[in-house]
Amino acid sequence: MDWFVRLVVIGQSAVFDRTIFPLLQGLGLARLDGDAYVATGWLVIGLAQIALVWLLLRPLEAWRPVETWTDRRAVRVDVLYTFLERLGLMSLLFFVALQPAVDWLEVTLRVAARVPYQLDDAVLGQRHHPMLAFVTYAVVLDLLEYARHRLQHRYAWWWALHSLHHSQRQLSFWADDRNHLVDSLLANLWRALAAIAIGVPGPQFALIVLLTRGIESLSHANTRLWFGRVGERLVVGPRFHRLHHAIGAGHEGPAGGCNFATLLPVWDLLFGTADFRRAALPTGIRDQLDGADYGRGFWAQQLRALGRLFAALGPGRRFPAAPGRAR
Repeated sequence: MDWFVRLVVIGQSAVFDRTIFPLLQGLGLARLDGDAYVATGWLVIGLAQIALVWLLLRPLEAWRPVETWTDRRAVRVDVLYTFLERLGLMSLLFFVALQPAVDWLEVTLRVAARVPYQLDDAVLGQRHHPMLAFVTYAVVLDLLEYARHRLQHRYAWWWALHSLHHSQRQLSFWADDRNHLVDSLLANLWRALAAIAIGVPGPQFALIVLLTRGIESLSHANTRLWFGRVGERLVVGPRFHRLHHAIGAGHEGPAGGCNFATLLPVWDLLFGTADFRRAALPTGIRDQLDGADYGRGFWAQQLRALGRLFAALGPGRRFPAAPGRAR
């Protein structure tokens, strides 16, 4: 993955030298150049993601939309979520912040002759085959993402936060990062801890995050794109994931929904949560049809989700059921 690192460093250095460092000097903050340089790398990656996704998916949505909206105000708040999440790249931040503690624990265990488990040790030759390692890490992390997503729908306190993501009635590629800040914090912490636990190197983790977010943006897109009978079972696409957001399908029933996978539908197939219907159903949450208000603006959405969280954690809610079950 050296090519990826070199590409990021070129962009990082150019932006830092021409923009960030002169700004720091002008503000008398040149002493922060080290931290600012690292942050510039995340900024470059985030901007590149947003630009690429917009250039590829906005024309696709305009060409073959599932729905045509005359008022796109509901989508605009999702643009804000996207910039907040992708320019910050919180998962990489957690990865970097947690790595020193994990390194200390690994050294301590090795000194005590208790070598910690690493995924590299389980797949012969991975250390000498970076692409094999990358694919293995991506598959394992995707399975763990599937598990986290199931938990978001299983527990009422977590669904209280995650339901903000499902409340978008105008689903578009911008909706991928429409999450409550606490939910995003938990998701990124989960992802970073999982990556560190199985020994994913930093550059490979960053590339997996980029790949995952690219597929997630595509899967949320408002487009009639279908990968075919075989392709739909190989990678998550817009038709498959739209059912996860559909009223009456995506967050109801004994499993708390369907089509939870992020990259690979195989997890839904294995655990019985796959739905390959071709119907383009309306998206959102059933109680919105009865007037439930999840907020229109960023702060209204954040505060209402916290209200739902406190209600879910109230008396008598110790073991909450999944959405759609009797409570």
